[in-house]
Amino acid sequence: MIDIVRPTLLLDERKCKANIARIVDKATKAGVKLRPHFKTHQSHEVGRWFRDFGVTQCTVSSVKMADYFATDGWNDITIAFPVNPLEHVLINELAAKIKLNLCAGSKDAVQLLHNSLKHPVKVFIEIDNGYHRTGIQPSNKEEIESILSVIHQSALMEFAGFLSHAGHSYKAAFVDEVNKIHTQSKNLMIELGKFYRERFPLLELSIGDTPTCSIADDFSGVDEIRPGNLVFYDLTQATIGSCHLEDIAIAMACPVVEINSHTNEVFVHGGGVHFSKDFLSREDGSVSYGQVVKLTERGWALPPLKMFVKSLSQEHGVIHAESEEISKIKVGDVIGVLPVHACLTADAMGEYFTLEGKRIVMMR
Repeated sequence: MIDIVRPTLLLDERKCKANIARIVDKATKAGVKLRPHFKTHQSHEVGRWFRDFGVTQCTVSSVKMADYFATDGWNDITIAFPVNPLEHVLINELAAKIKLNLCAGSKDAVQLLHNSLKHPVKVFIEIDNGYHRTGIQPSNKEEIESILSVIHQSALMEFAGFLSHAGHSYKAAFVDEVNKIHTQSKNLMIELGKFYRERFPLLELSIGDTPTCSIADDFSGVDEIRPGNLVFYDLTQATIGSCHLEDIAIAMACPVVEINSHTNEVFVHGGGVHFSKDFLSREDGSVSYGQVVKLTERGWALPPLKMFVKSLSQEHGVIHAESEEISKIKVGDVIGVLPVHACLTADAMGEYFTLEGKRIVMMR
């Protein structure tokens, strides 16, 4: 274990690679293409771990991120975010050297893209499958046809198919609810595919989110899945049932800077700028921004301690601990915290340290 003097994000490489191996095996058995979302780890090093398992295509959440991974040899990239025509210069630079798949949910965006394109791209039409964030309602054939008409007019755009993200699965309380969301979302996409397959026999149906891809087994009828968070997992996923606590591959190491035994509070260096301010509701009505674990020479011990991060400010983390737990902690100790949301925690930190002390930098 490295010497820790400030908030440090630890990465258990063994657990991370086990998570990758599990989803690769599942996709292979299900007969679907795995196009993992790299927005969680945002790292060349971790991306290469996927490549070691035979993954050759990826998903990203921005044009900048696509450029970052293209520089490391990824040449088949989907940007699963509504296309921003204002970034046409970098879009064209990328399209000139890799297979670039874009995502659109409006005719206006596709028209502006059409006006500025200089190199070929594929375009997925984003479908709202119940998450109600972005995308077109599957019943809105008029809007879908308006986008297809612009694509048809362009010599540089090719219709790739339909793409959706069941993000509402993150709000599921039970495994059965996740399976229900998966079935509804998958069937919706399959029906849409049937409607357009005669005109576009090569269209692909792309779905993906960590809860459904972790829990469900039946992906028949779709072509690819795009999970991302499962590379690390987190407390949210463990609560849903997507993973076990043993599968969570990252933990924040936080120095203890003050203890108040009268209020049962331990103060650590580790705040909102490190964890983000996502939280989980507890049964007693309080909230948790992270679960405390004991750090060991080999990582961290499970099960977690009966201590949780009850509040965050910019740099401060306030941990609730009972008297018998506080008595075992002193200023200058370093404690571990399993994060509520791995994606935002990783993005906030910008780097990881493996348990062997290797520094892994992220996109910046």
